[in-house]
Order: sequence, then structure tokens, then C-alpha cells
Amino acid sequence: MCPEKALPYSPIYACAEDYVEALLEYVTTSDVLQTLCGGVHILDFLTRDPDLFEAVLLPEWRDWLRLFEIPDILDLLMREDLGGLLEIYIGESISLNLHELRGLQGGSVSQWRGGPLPPKSLLLYILEVRDLSLDRSFKAGDLTSDIAKTHSISRQLAVGMKPKKAHEVKNFAAFVDSSMSELTATNTHNITHLVDFGSGQNYLGRVLASPIYDRRVIAVESKEANINGAKDMDISAKLAKKKAIRRNKKAFRMQQNGLQEVDDGETTSGKAELAAPEPVSQDCGFPVDTPQTIPALDAPSDRRVLGNIQYIEHVIMDGDLKTVVSQLEAHHKAKEDDVRSGTKTNGSNGSYSTRLDPQLMVISLHSCGNLVHHGLRSLLLNDSVKAVAMVGCCYNLVTERLGPPTYKLPTLRPAHPRLDRSSSTYDPHGFPMSQRLASYKHRHGEGIRMNITARMMAVQAPQNWTAIDCEGFFTRHFYRALLQRVFMDLGVVEKPSAMDSDFGSGSPRGWSGGGQPIIIGSLRKSCYSSFVTYARGAVDKIGEDSEHGAIIKERMANLSDSDLLMYYGKFKHKKHELSLIWSLMAFSAGVMESVIVVDRWLWLKEQEEVSNCWVQTVFEYEQSPRNLVVVGIKR
Repeated sequence: MCPEKALPYSPIYACAEDYVEALLEYVTTSDVLQTLCGGVHILDFLTRDPDLFEAVLLPEWRDWLRLFEIPDILDLLMREDLGGLLEIYIGESISLNLHELRGLQGGSVSQWRGGPLPPKSLLLYILEVRDLSLDRSFKAGDLTSDIAKTHSISRQLAVGMKPKKAHEVKNFAAFVDSSMSELTATNTHNITHLVDFGSGQNYLGRVLASPIYDRRVIAVESKEANINGAKDMDISAKLAKKKAIRRNKKAFRMQQNGLQEVDDGETTSGKAELAAPEPVSQDCGFPVDTPQTIPALDAPSDRRVLGNIQYIEHVIMDGDLKTVVSQLEAHHKAKEDDVRSGTKTNGSNGSYSTRLDPQLMVISLHSCGNLVHHGLRSLLLNDSVKAVAMVGCCYNLVTERLGPPTYKLPTLRPAHPRLDRSSSTYDPHGFPMSQRLASYKHRHGEGIRMNITARMMAVQAPQNWTAIDCEGFFTRHFYRALLQRVFMDLGVVEKPSAMDSDFGSGSPRGWSGGGQPIIIGSLRKSCYSSFVTYARGAVDKIGEDSEHGAIIKERMANLSDSDLLMYYGKFKHKKHELSLIWSLMAFSAGVMESVIVVDRWLWLKEQEEVSNCWVQTVFEYEQSPRNLVVVGIKR
């Protein structure tokens, strides 16, 4: 279960501690990294003089980057073998040990893809970012359980899943099942229930409770609509029985037509409950017998437990699971009462256990923002939680522990309630979790911070970008940056503040303009056909904004389509430079994601109650870029 290395770091480091120290030193000392990851924002690209491309990159980088197209640059950043290029500089074979490369002198003129060789300083920067970014390669055989090797997800279970979701569920379910089996086999913990934080439509829980794995799942979800939808899917997957209703049809029809009011004798069998699954056809991959009973929690270890799902509507604000455990106990007590009264509910056979000693494993597949932090902390806050396995995402929703929050609260869409509550406070649930990062001393002070721009860039996946993807979002970014220039010229937004106050340290707002940024968000596809249609569509949308709408409409009213075309003609050559900056930002942000993941792992290591913790990949990066799971096991 536990990989050989607690972190998937580069082999140039002797141990995890060497890697962590190098990572923290680099993110607090590299001016280039700090500038590209949080020090600049795309809104500033055309509002500065000189513009960002001229201001933040070394002259030798700028001159060389302008010569090549984006696909070539992406290949150099992420796929090119740098060893051969660096050999040309020093005239001999070299190892890719970063520390041995620093300070090497020499150089010669050569060719790369029909142009000059990349600058040595750029190559060394690329190598540093690669070495400090966690390895994202994945081998399914490393985590797939014996059950998953011989069984597949049925078509009923896969309903509603896109290929990405199916890949995630298949591999993470296999990882969770394998982890539970190993914990039991090693007499570490006998996990009785899985608690899925933010279960959503419960694709993961449904597979884990199915005959493939037969696990007990507690699906914790804050939205009632998601729970109701998940229950309907349980019925479709034949994991739950549909509510049975008996009516006097004649009386019911008369009542519906308003002819008379009668008691139609309606009776129901109660809400849909997880049912003993029916035999599944051979093409589903796992033929099973129809079980008649659901065994008690203390069933003999040689008997396979039959899976079930219990839904709990709960807003997760921290790692305290008292509400979840109390509802689990209430559910168990209801089963006991049914048995004592002689009522046979689904899954009871008259011999239901009176002992309830749950041992929980908290899991989550792509937890947004602080939800990962809450899941990890549940290991300490609840005696019944014995293990955690959390896959994070949406780092832009993570709050900030050490400084004022940097959320750009949208004025054109409803603000997230959690963001409103934490907009003026230091959030103890935020980043960083670990004391190591919170107290790390560096030239700017103490503690490692990460503003919203850096966190938003950390969720990029540049290795998956295609030519079509690049053209689409680079066009959108360029139009947005150009519209910001129009807004500045019209006096709608202020000119950015002094360069030296924001570059390097990074503006806490995530951009360097004055006041709150104007959030436009997505527009209709037709709006991106030209800059004119984009500008008109954006202004129409902003017109609904109470803060900026009136003034923007007023000042844009006298701007003709010809004026907008003039702006486009003046700055269109900057689109390539903006694309280069964005590519460098997205590539560099792999280091920032590594910092976030390492912080969560360090927090687990700092806890005396945790016996083991590690990070490993559980998905193919091409299928699901946020593919790192953070695992913690209690003593």
C-alpha cells in the first residue's frame, strides 16, 4: 500500500527531506518563479509601460522566445531532453544533477528547430522547475486490487460518467479497496465504513458499495438535490429498491380530477434503501449471487461484508464528524429497533448486532478548496477515523491562513458563502496547514504565502494542452487583456501601481490594478469570433453589475466598432507574447502545486497520532491532472 518513497520527488534528491528543503528554498528565493507565479496577472499585460513581456523576462529570453511558436515552446518546457542541449553549452556529457549544472560556463552557437539554441539561463530554469515538481507518472498496477483486476464496472454503475470520471472512479476505488484490505491484513485497523466527503452524485461510493467491492459507504453531501439524484442513480444501478406505492386507482384518479377528496389508501414501503443487489448479467463483468441479509458490523472476518450506502446531508465546515457518527449510530439503532419489534427492514434477518464500533476511513475524489484540509484534520478530531485518503483540486478556493484573503469576489455571479465569511479574516483552516511552512523564515519574512493568482495557475494542465485548446484560451486571454486596456484608457479602471512594489513579492490582490478587478467570466461562444463581438458581449454582461455597470456602459457607448478594431490592430502582435507569458506561468505553477501537496503531507507528519503518511499518483495525468492522493494512517 505505502510506496517506496513518501513523496514522488525527482531521483536527484537523496530523500524526502532534501527535496522539501530544496523546494521551500527555491520558492522563497527565485525571483523568476515568484514573478511568474503570483507576481503578475494577465489583466496587467497591456496596461503597463513597458508591458509584462518586456518587464518580467530577461532580454535573452525575450529575444529567443519571439522566434518560436507556442507548440515548440511547450515541447521545450515539458518534453524536450535538456541533457543534449546543455551538452552543447559545456562541450561534454553531463548528468542532469541540478546542483552540478549551476555555475557552468562556456557556450557555442548551435541550432534548435531551425533557430538558435535556447539561452542557458532558460534551460537551467526549466530544469529546476521540472526537478522540483512532483512526478505525476502513473502505473495502474501499483494500486489495483486483486478484485479490480478480475472485475469491471457495470454499465448500470457507469451511467452518467464521462470517460474522465470513469477513469477516476475505477482507479481510486481500486486504491481505496486495496488500502482497506491491507490495513485489515496487517491488523492495523479493521475499517468498517468509508466516509466520502462531498460525495456529489456518489459515483465513487456507488462503485465501492456495489458487488465489486461490497463496502459500506457514508456519503456526506451538502446539497439535497445531489443526494436525491444519487439515490435515483442507486435505483438505476439496482443497488436500491424503488419506492413501492399502492393506491386505489379509481379513487386516486377522482381525487386528481378534483371530483372528490378521499383517502385513497396510499401506502408506501418507505424511502428507497440500499437493497441486496440482484444477480447481474454476464456482460457486466461480475456475476454474483443474490444475498438475503446484510451481516452485522462484527461479522466473521472470513465472510465478505455486503455493501450499502447511507446518505447524510451535512455542510462540512471543519473536520469534526460528530454529526456524521451520530447519524450513523441513529441508523444502526433504528435497525436494532426493527429487529426487536419483529419488523424486517431491508437487510435485517432477525439477528442484527447490538454493537456499533465504527472504524472510519475518510476519502474524497477531488475535494474543492479547504475540503481536503477538513478531511485530513478529521483524523485527529475523531476517535473513530482511522485513515484518510484525499485527492484535492480547485486550489483557487483554498483560503489563506497567514495573510489577508486575496479572493477576487465576483460581482457578476453569486459569491460563494464561504468566501464571503472569510473575506476579512485570517482563516485557520487555510494554507499553509503545516507548521513547517507557516514558520519558514526567508528574505521576505516568515511563513510561505500563496496569492490567488498563484493558486489559480496551480490548477492548469499545460501537458494536456492541444493546438486547438491553446488557440481558444489564448484568444480569450488576449481579448480580456485588451479589453482591460480599453477600460484603463476610458478611466473605468486605474493604472497599475508601481512595478517594483508588486513584482517578485506578488500583489496580495492577485493583480496590480487599483480597486476590485472587473470579473467578466464566460460569454457565449459567438462572442469570441472577434474582439468587437467580445467587447460588446462583455459590456452587455457587465451592464447588470451594480458597481461597474453604469459607468462602463456610459463610457463605452461612444466607442464605435471601428475604434475597437483600431485597438485590436494596434496590439494584435502582442497576442503571441501574452501566450508565451501564460505558458511560462502555467509550466512554473507545477512547483506551486507541489508546495500545496507537500504542505498537506508535512502537516500529517507533524501529528503524533499519525503513524504513516504519503503522497502518490492514482490517475493518468492525461485523463485527470489533479492525480495526487494524500494518505494518512492513525496509530
